[in-house]
Amino acid sequence: MAMEAEEIGQLIREGIPGARVRIEDMRGDGDHYAAYVESLAFEGKSRVQQHQMVYEALKGKMGNELHALALYTGVPEK
Repeated sequence: MAMEAEEIGQLIREGIPGARVRIEDMRGDGDHYAAYVESLAFEGKSRVQQHQMVYEALKGKMGNELHALALYTGVPEK
């Protein structure tokens, strides 16, 4: 069963408090999403570490309920 965009965003926001999250349904099929996540928690972390933080926030749903997710992460501009 596929996940809704709002559920994806909510999990990320709960796992990375204060994060700015935007989720896009890339194909309109509810199965292929892009997540744009900005957080001060990413400061000083590599891109791989940032993505690992997002995957952790998704609580094991990546690869199961969540089939395809393109991740774009970064630290907000000051």
